[in-house]
This record gives sequence, C-alpha cells and structure tokens, in this order.
Amino acid sequence: MSGNSTYQPQSKALQWFEKRLPIGGLIHSSFVAYPTPRNLNYWWTFGGILSFMLGVQIVTGIVLAMHYTPHVDFAFKSVEAIMRDVNYGWLLRYLHSNGAAMFFLAVYIHMFRGLYYGSYKEPREVLWILGVIIYLLMMATGFMGYVLVWGQMSFWAATVITNLFSAIPVVGDIIVSWLWGGYAVGNPTLNRFYSLHYLLPFVIVGVVILHVWALHVSGQNNPTGIEPKSDKDTVPFTPYATAKDGFMVACFCILYAWFVFYIPNFLGHADNYIPANPAVTPAEIVPEWYYLPFYAILRSIPNKLMGVIALFGSIGILAFLPWLDTSRIKSARYRPLFKQFFWLFVIACIGLGWLGSKPPEGIYVIMSRLLTFYYFAFFLIVLPLLGIFEKTKPLPNSISESVLGAKA
Repeated sequence: MSGNSTYQPQSKALQWFEKRLPIGGLIHSSFVAYPTPRNLNYWWTFGGILSFMLGVQIVTGIVLAMHYTPHVDFAFKSVEAIMRDVNYGWLLRYLHSNGAAMFFLAVYIHMFRGLYYGSYKEPREVLWILGVIIYLLMMATGFMGYVLVWGQMSFWAATVITNLFSAIPVVGDIIVSWLWGGYAVGNPTLNRFYSLHYLLPFVIVGVVILHVWALHVSGQNNPTGIEPKSDKDTVPFTPYATAKDGFMVACFCILYAWFVFYIPNFLGHADNYIPANPAVTPAEIVPEWYYLPFYAILRSIPNKLMGVIALFGSIGILAFLPWLDTSRIKSARYRPLFKQFFWLFVIACIGLGWLGSKPPEGIYVIMSRLLTFYYFAFFLIVLPLLGIFEKTKPLPNSISESVLGAKA
C-alpha cells in the first residue's frame, strides 16, 4: 500500500547516494506519497503521538542512565541526586516518569480506537498482534523502570509481582529465583531490571518498525471500515495526515507539560519518596495507574494460580481478538449492538482501574469479580454471538460516498 515514489534528489551527491541506498525514496513513498483514507479523523493521530512519546522516553532515559547508580545502597540516593544536583535533572526525571504515564494513556486510546473501528480484522491481524506485543513490552519496561527508584512502593511492588510466578507449577520457584538473582529481591534483582529497562525500549523500536511495515502492507483502516476502491478514496499522507498528527502532538504536549510542570507527582505514590525497607511493609501496595485494571483482576480471584492465569489471560486474549469477533462488519458505526457493549466494556475497564486502587475487601472485591466476568465475557461470549445475531446498518458503497454523499 506504499505510495508510488516520485522522489528525485536534486544534488548529484544525493543522486549518487540514492542509487546505492534509496532511503529518500523509501521515506517519500512511506510518509509523503503514501495513500491514506480521506475520512480519517483525529483518533488516528495517536500512532504519531506514540512514536513521539517513545522517542522522548528513549532520549530522557539514556541521559538519566548516565547519572543513575544500579545498587541497592545508592539507587534511591542517586535518583535524589539527579533531582537536586544534575543540571535540569528534575526536568529529565519528571519528563521520563510522567512520559511513561502519557505513553500508556495514548496507547490505551489507540487500542480502544482500534477496537471500536475493527482495526484488528482481516487483513490487519498481524498488525494487531504486533501491537499487542508492543503493549506487553511496554508493560514489562514500565514495571522495571518503576522498580529502579528503589522506594518503598517500588521495592514491594517488585516483591509482590515477581512472586506471582511462584504460582506456576513445577517451574514457578525457578523463575522467581532467576528474576531475583537469589532468594529475595535485592541487588541482583535491581541490576537485572536496570539492564532490561535500558534494553527493552530498543526492542520496542524494532517491533514498532515491524508494526509500521505491516501497516503499509495492509493499509490503514478508517472510520467506515471499507477498503479504498479508487484514488478518490485516498489522499497523500503529507500534508493531510501529517498536519493532523502535528496538531494533535502539540495538543498532547500541552497536557504532558501540565503534568510535568504543575503536578509532576500527581500520578506517583508518596511511599516512593521513602527509601526501600524490606522490614516494613506498606499499608497498601498499589502499582502505577496503568496496571490497576489488571491488578484488580488478579485480586478478584481468591486462588493464586487462577488469579495469575486470569491476569495474563486478560492481556493474552487481546491477541485472539481478530478471531473472536465473528462479525464481517468492522466499524462500530454500523453495529448498533456492538457499540453498546463496547462502551460497557470501556466502563468496565475504567471501573477495574478504580477498584485496583482500593483495598481488596468487601464490596470492592464483589465489584471486581463482576467487572472481571464482563471483561472476559465481552471477548468470549459477546463478540462471537454478535457476529451471528446482530443486525447491522447498511454500509456506504465507498469511502468517498461516506464523506461526500451518494453523488461522489
């Protein structure tokens, strides 16, 4: 689906280079002449926002790594030294920590948009699965980065989460010992997490490149869910899509800057400003907000092994979404029943996030179990049955007709 490149270098040096390594033509065909559906709305700009945020996280992370000391005796102090003694260290750290939250906010919007408009359906199954892999890598990277602060909440979050693997029969204890590098969370654990936290973003970059490649092979989905049929259905990526992407990146940066400069610790936890102490357990162990829905699912099930299975299953089930949804219609615009169940699913996810921050007792546990049931029922019951029983609205004949009317 890449556009036909008309890129012609003007200088002889560039012409010489282009004959031997046609990077300019590749960029031009992929990001300038690339045909995009003419009806894309602003929900399609979050891919660009995510690329921008990934770049911010890598750049700030590399600079922070230059000043961080991955040792249990010095990790907490080195973070405080970055905040106080390194030139603009406070800015780098707040950009990085709040950048992680903004990264997850953008990826959740991106995923819900894909779910709403059926961007996981044929021929984009591999594109969707690569997105799920990126999400898993993000979760692992974010968790390991959270541990590096080596505050009270970081230490105990590492202890609790890594201990989950002990529920796996036969190999569970071996996995936990390998993660810890010993018999408890300590210096080898911190070194492992530091190394992986530094390396995994570059793995994410590699999978993102595959994700973009798969996007250019299958083409972009659009709000109608109809594939382009003629040149009237598409416009060049530049300037039409790039203008929207640039505008939304600027708007997103305003939100990002508001958190960084006005409420930089709003999304964090006060206990993380206390040095890690293995002898003192916090009253309530709470992960970062972007893990809370899955934390609520884990705690809603009394059996440890079943809770771990539900936790990983709640993420893994996303990879099977292209086959669980049996409807031939992609966009929720033309699926009235799906639209209602979708918004109930969104409410359930937000509700699970809220419940994940509450103590696992009383009504909170009951609500968590109800919302967990709906979470899995949406994928395993609702989507397969809707494809059979749902009465959909008629689709327009083309993308241009949906934009310009029947005369287009």
